[in-house]
Amino acid sequence: MKLSPLVAGVGILAVALTATGCTAGPSSDGPVELTFWHGYTEADGDVLEQIVADFNESQDGIVVTTEINPWAVIDDTLLPALSAGNGPDIVAMPAERLPVYADRGAFVALDDFYADPANNASDVNPGAVDMVTVGGTAYGVPTGFVPLAVYYNKALFAAAGITEPPATWDEWVATAEALTVDANADGTPEQYGVVLPDHATVANGLWPSLFYGNGGDIVEGGDTAVIDSPENLETLQFWQDAIANDKISPTGVDGIEADGIFSAGQAAMTIGGPWMVFIAADNGIDYGIAPIPAGPEAQAASAIGVSMAITDTDDDAKAAAAQEFFAYFLNDENSVAWSLGSGWPPLRTSISADAVAENPTVAALTAQAQFGRPLLPGVVQSVDVLTAVDELTQRAMAGEDIATLLAEAQEKIQAALDD
Repeated sequence: MKLSPLVAGVGILAVALTATGCTAGPSSDGPVELTFWHGYTEADGDVLEQIVADFNESQDGIVVTTEINPWAVIDDTLLPALSAGNGPDIVAMPAERLPVYADRGAFVALDDFYADPANNASDVNPGAVDMVTVGGTAYGVPTGFVPLAVYYNKALFAAAGITEPPATWDEWVATAEALTVDANADGTPEQYGVVLPDHATVANGLWPSLFYGNGGDIVEGGDTAVIDSPENLETLQFWQDAIANDKISPTGVDGIEADGIFSAGQAAMTIGGPWMVFIAADNGIDYGIAPIPAGPEAQAASAIGVSMAITDTDDDAKAAAAQEFFAYFLNDENSVAWSLGSGWPPLRTSISADAVAENPTVAALTAQAQFGRPLLPGVVQSVDVLTAVDELTQRAMAGEDIATLLAEAQEKIQAALDD
């Protein structure tokens, strides 16, 4: 069921904005002032701060002021701040959290923004737009959308005489078997071919990626559980056999532990995002990046995303000004600068890998962007849904009966969606 409105003054936008794409000018009271909350603190934060500074310098009708906090702090404090009337005008957050706030009427609808070609948004990656769409309405502008990928240890590949990363599931397992080393034959390899965490995985996207690859899914239409399917049964049986029986990957590990196993040189392949570049570099690993291998039905990878949104304070001037900043953020120059600075692929499909070729990692991920799928788009109860998936996959890789586990997960996920 729908949640009740937050507070008076934070309601669902009743009148469509007509000022999208306009150029704001200073009023007699001065420029429109916008507060922007975000959690970017590394090199990406430096680039974002520069884009904001350049935007403020580019015109005299709008001033954007940023406030930086950890993402978890933003999530914890946004609703109380909006209730008190001192929240941000623009907020960035992990995309899986956006539906929670959109469902409560906290954000301005942005369909008109996407409809106006002047806003540089007509060619934003469709998966990234799906990521910020709730109930058929777009409520955000992505700042990041990157599919998970295979990161592999080139030295271990070379030592095994393997020259190319795998392209299909069968090749993936065969490659992992060739890279798994159990020198003392005690049943516990000293080196695994791959480390595939079975719970608390990288942004919870590994197992959805595998479900997609065999034609399965978790939730359909934002409100219907579809995890208990023949396709997902087949997927879990395939990987249970490869992991629990063939021991190509350790079991019982989470995403953080998987990063540690790969960084220690104890696994030849792992699944991750752009942060793996820094983990590999810090540990002296010469790495390569490849797409998640194609499953029997599709080549697909769950994508990690972050999005900006406009808080609905019934101030049309601020909403229009925020959209002008979004259009500036998405222009050609800033699209390239942001991609290179954040390490994520360009958000717009017209920005090619050649445009970011100076960063080989970004170029590689840009070439893979076509495989990205949003994780649980529009699902308000995503946390509860992913908790049920975590339990399913961990127990499945431990060897439990998959059909029983899928039936239990179906019931739990549907109950969460109906809540």
